[in-house]
Amino acid sequence: MLLRLTEGSDNQKSKIEPLATRKESREERTAVRGDAKGLDLHVRPLVHTHRRQEMQPASKLLTLILLIFMGTELTQVLPANPEESWQVYSSAQDSEGRCVCTVVAPQQSMCSRDARTKQLRQLLEKVQNMTQSIQVLDQRTQRDLQYVEKMEVQLRGLETKFRQVEENHKQNIAKQYKAIKAKMEELRPLIPVLEEYKADAKLVLQFKEEVQNLTSVLSELQEEMGAYDYEELHNRVSNLEERLRACMQKLACGKLTGISDPITIKTSGSRFGSWMTDPLAPEGDTRVWYMDGYHNNRFVREYGSMQEFMTTENFTSHRLPHPWSGTGQVVYNGSIYFNKFQSHVIIKYDFRTSSISKSRQLDYAGFNNAYHYAWGGHSDIDLMVDEGGLWAVYATNQNAGNIVISKLNPNTLQIIKSWTTNHPKRSAGESFMICGTLYVTNGYSGGTKVYYAYSTNSSTYEYIDIAFQNKYSHISMLDYNPRDRALYAWNNGHQVLYNVTLFHVIRSEEL
Repeated sequence: MLLRLTEGSDNQKSKIEPLATRKESREERTAVRGDAKGLDLHVRPLVHTHRRQEMQPASKLLTLILLIFMGTELTQVLPANPEESWQVYSSAQDSEGRCVCTVVAPQQSMCSRDARTKQLRQLLEKVQNMTQSIQVLDQRTQRDLQYVEKMEVQLRGLETKFRQVEENHKQNIAKQYKAIKAKMEELRPLIPVLEEYKADAKLVLQFKEEVQNLTSVLSELQEEMGAYDYEELHNRVSNLEERLRACMQKLACGKLTGISDPITIKTSGSRFGSWMTDPLAPEGDTRVWYMDGYHNNRFVREYGSMQEFMTTENFTSHRLPHPWSGTGQVVYNGSIYFNKFQSHVIIKYDFRTSSISKSRQLDYAGFNNAYHYAWGGHSDIDLMVDEGGLWAVYATNQNAGNIVISKLNPNTLQIIKSWTTNHPKRSAGESFMICGTLYVTNGYSGGTKVYYAYSTNSSTYEYIDIAFQNKYSHISMLDYNPRDRALYAWNNGHQVLYNVTLFHVIRSEEL
């Protein structure tokens, strides 16, 4: 590098600054780091010869003194070897009259002769090579790591899918197991019934054989009079007739196993009410009895037949002496039985005489919405009939508001026998009697089913599950008619019928 020493004026100090170098070729440029009094200088060797400029005579003395001074100072701080020392090459005066001195830096080859520098350089190259290798390895590692991470995500996804498949499989198996178990629970009660049917089939075959024997005997009697005693033969025929009659009576009763879809007969009246036919009416008598509302009403409509009820509004109106309470009325053998409004009195009103034939208090029975069905409506006392006769269903304080079943004498209204249950009356939607068994629904609106049964024949109860379609979403009356073997219902202003399915069980020892 070329340095210039500039002489300062009276107010300025002298200074040393780099001098603009000439343009060099690429081969001549070398970058070597040196240290000159704490300054980092880029030094390159001066190869070509510079012409000395001619100086003015007046400045020769100043230049000579400066050279001597520079030479003295440089010889004190630099090595004695001229190739490794700083040298003054030329001096001149610039356009402003200041003295300029050109200094030549030592050759850069002097650093190359240092063994430590060479070792450091080699070590640096190795480090650089290692750095490059590490960078390449790092790139490969990053690429492999990304691949591994991607595979890990895919494996986790597969693992999740396998778990889902396994859980779904387990759930499907559990659902199938529950369905099979439920079906088995439904079929389990049928096993003893089927066994009883086997016994009944044998009994019927036995009857058939006896009838055939009697027929053959009668045929022979026609040919040979006196072969058998007539009274003995008559007794055998009578006995067989009684047994067959008892068998038919047993077939009339059974256990409820199914309820059909509803059959809408008519749409009329308010949301609450009751309608029915007489189960003991003579053959051909299909009169319909109709009562709208659940309280403070005393007019009963009589329609001449079911057909008239469905297609016309021709009816006869009967005015009761007292208003009824609830929807638990029932027509039985030509009379209507109902609960007198705001009391626990039961009244028997005879349509033939248009008068009260009997009335009696139902002791301890709740009334006036004390123990009603879940839908309310003063339905504390519910009167009903089945194959066995007249019944009253209610609740008492003594039984903690649970249902009480009482068998009534239809003529005197006296209680023949009572059964106390553990079912709260307020939790029952509606109830009805079939063959001495009380069946209770779990509600009156929305989804409804028959879920509780109490048998007065065995004084036992059970929880059942019989589907019951609540088509119009609000049932305020539900009663069984043993002659029609159907349920009569008042469903939100619709008069509806349901057919029922019964299992008939006959034991030979009962014949």
